[in-house]
Order: sequence, then C-alpha cells, then structure tokens
Amino acid sequence: MKGYSCDFDVEGCASARLEGVDASYKDLSEVCGRIRRKDAAWARVFLERVAEGEIPVLYKRHNKKLGHRRELGGRKGRYPWKCAAIVLKVLNSAIANGMAKGLGEGYVVFGAAANKKFSYPRMAPKGRTARSYYELARIEIVLKPTEAQVPKGVEVKKAKTDAKPADTKKAAEKKPEQKSAEASAGAGTKKEESKTPTHSAAPHVHKHEQEREREEAHAHQAKFEYVHSRAKRTEIK
Repeated sequence: MKGYSCDFDVEGCASARLEGVDASYKDLSEVCGRIRRKDAAWARVFLERVAEGEIPVLYKRHNKKLGHRRELGGRKGRYPWKCAAIVLKVLNSAIANGMAKGLGEGYVVFGAAANKKFSYPRMAPKGRTARSYYELARIEIVLKPTEAQVPKGVEVKKAKTDAKPADTKKAAEKKPEQKSAEASAGAGTKKEESKTPTHSAAPHVHKHEQEREREEAHAHQAKFEYVHSRAKRTEIK
C-alpha cells in the first residue's frame, strides 16, 4: 500500500500510522523492532509494562555509549517510556481498525517501523550562533489476522477425500461377467499347467516301483530255496 514501508494486502490486513510525533525516532524504531513478528496481545502487555517503567527495552542498533542492563542479561538497553506509550496508542488503533473490518480479534504484528519525518532548524537565543534541529518522527504498524475467519452467511465446502468407503465397496464387488471371465482364464492356465510334462517326478516314482518289485522277487526266491532245502512242503502265501 502506498505510504507504508512494507507491502501487504489492504483487505486482509489492518494498519495504522501516526505522523509528526514529537519523540526520538531512534527510540521509536527500537521499540517497534521488539514487537515485530510477535503476537499483538503480547505486544500490548509488553508496551504497557515499558510505559510504566517496569522493564527495559533491548537496543540493537542505536546503542553507542549506552549502559548495560541486568534485566537484559548484561546487554545494552534503556527505558523509553514515552516512546512505548506512543507505539501502544498506534497498536490499539490498528487493532480497532481490524475489528471494524471484521478480521477477528487475534492478530500478529506483520510490520512495525518508525522513521524520521520532518526536521526544523532552531537558533539559540540571545544572538548565539549555535543551531539545533527540531525532529519529528513517523510510526506505522501493520497487523495480520492469525486465523482466516469466514463472514456470516457463507458456507465453507469441505475438501473431497480421495476414496470414500462406499467407493471401496463398489470396487470390491465385481460384476458376474468379470467373474466368469476370470474363472475361464484360471481354468485355461490350470489346463496348460497339467499339459506341461513333469520330468522330475514321474521317473522317480517309476524307478522306486521297479526296485520294490525286484526286492519282492528276491525275497520269494530265497524263501522257496530255504523251504525245499529242508524237504518241507509249504505254501507260499
């Protein structure tokens, strides 16, 4: 959107900005950097505590000759209570704009930035040649809803599944024509298997029968000779 430092969907996001702020743009940029990409509810509580002077704010860029804070684990920080109160007002305005659009109540800080807007030269009083500049800042906050909420009166179509239970049953049940065709094909394959000669099984069975007949013949002859040798008449069963 024109006038913002980040590109976003105007209809699907909520935004708010404030220009001509009488505060340090360096402190404002550090405060905005701490709430960027964070939940809006958490950012609101954080800014309220900073505005009351309870907790410090970590400074990552504008920290030259800045003191270390025990609450930040020895890192550099400050208590910008004035800037935190101003950013909190802009954040509340962005949340109100989102609720007016009907985007819901949960938001994430998609973009938060502060820059220098105007600077006016100021001369020292009593004819002194010293010169200073009166600088104004600009704040912008963009919120994105956490969950896409459907407007009233609109029905949401559920996604179709790949296979339903009814479809699987139909696929399992086959037509009688298909069953008969499959049965005939199976019978054909069985006949072909029966026609194929079994070279390994038949010779083995035939050889075993011949050996058995030979053994029976030898046993019969040995018994016959044994009986006649003793001159006894017996019937061979």
